[in-house]
Amino acid sequence: MNYSHDELISREDRLSLNLVNRRKIVIDRGEGSKLWDIDGKEYIDCIGGWGVANIGHSNEKIIDAINIQTKKLITCPSNLYNKVRSELMEKLVCITPEPLTRVFLCNSGTESVEAAIKFTTLTTGKSEFIAAIKGFHGRTLGSLNLTHNKKYKDDFRELLLHNKVNFVPFNSIERIKSVITDDTAGIILEIIQGEGGVNVGSTDFFKEVREICDDNDIILIIDEVQTGFCRTGKMFAIEHHDIVPDILCLAKSIAGGLPMGAVIVNDRIDVSIGKHGTTFGGNPLVCAAAIATIDFLEKQNLAVITQEKGNYFINQLRIELKYISIVRKIKGMGLMIGIELNRPVKPYVDMMMNNGLLTIPTGLTVIRLLPPLVISYLEIDKIVKIIKLVLNNK
Repeated sequence: MNYSHDELISREDRLSLNLVNRRKIVIDRGEGSKLWDIDGKEYIDCIGGWGVANIGHSNEKIIDAINIQTKKLITCPSNLYNKVRSELMEKLVCITPEPLTRVFLCNSGTESVEAAIKFTTLTTGKSEFIAAIKGFHGRTLGSLNLTHNKKYKDDFRELLLHNKVNFVPFNSIERIKSVITDDTAGIILEIIQGEGGVNVGSTDFFKEVREICDDNDIILIIDEVQTGFCRTGKMFAIEHHDIVPDILCLAKSIAGGLPMGAVIVNDRIDVSIGKHGTTFGGNPLVCAAAIATIDFLEKQNLAVITQEKGNYFINQLRIELKYISIVRKIKGMGLMIGIELNRPVKPYVDMMMNNGLLTIPTGLTVIRLLPPLVISYLEIDKIVKIIKLVLNNK
């Protein structure tokens, strides 16, 4: 049965729980860095599935891998061995720095953080954590403890840990030192705070955090759910700072658009049978898609290309938006970019959508850009032109 644009919106609004502000467009298909709605209108996608579509929409390599795997095996529980699963785990260990050598596969970023919390507590026998102000690590109850913004957690205060998480300013090593106790189990940080406003951490900060963890028997957890898989111009953003965590949390773009998360740990992490588990994590179908995704990233040299495109994109934004008074700052790394304004950004995000560009408001005053890494330079120029046009419309 064919439904009109308005009928489809009405049906989804009627049937779904009201948990997200939906934009009044119905996306029908995608290819590369573009999306089309059911009326055929074209958009350049700088939402990218909130950072999921690193290798582009409907990537042929992913489609081929999924088609082949569906004819062989779709699901296989973790208490049985599987060739595709082991191949993916080996690939993940190969692309992450030593000594990250063991893998837990799950279904999302928040699941990867949940696992990291449990693994850290089990390994250390301690229960306190340190996290960053403006950090975001998920919305399930465990990961919600480590997420700073109170709008996500106020309604669940009675279900959350009390006095077990100390929040400190991002990039402040002295504040981290000041809240460490004998019961501090782990420190969790993003390399770039995406949901918090595209805030970039410094090399000195991360190196000192690594030293503090080593000196105080604390597990260092790095959340690369959004920054991983070439988004910042390296396979993983930790490579910009030459540090290696004890636990690395991954998800979003790991499987080319299919739901998957992963936790990669070093030999320090000590857990035993039955302490955690998953039903769908590591199923062969998604593992095949993840293998194809990583192969594509490597063969297309997307880490280097992303760094080059990101430098060009940020430079063009700084040139073209330099004299627009409402623009405070252009920030980011690779193709993870924030445009900070001196006023709420939502009206401008809506105007960009009307002009064929999809972007994300982050907080009240930052527009976040997470385009697929396969975006062309011509598309980048078009994006800059649309943003300049909209922001000049004060």
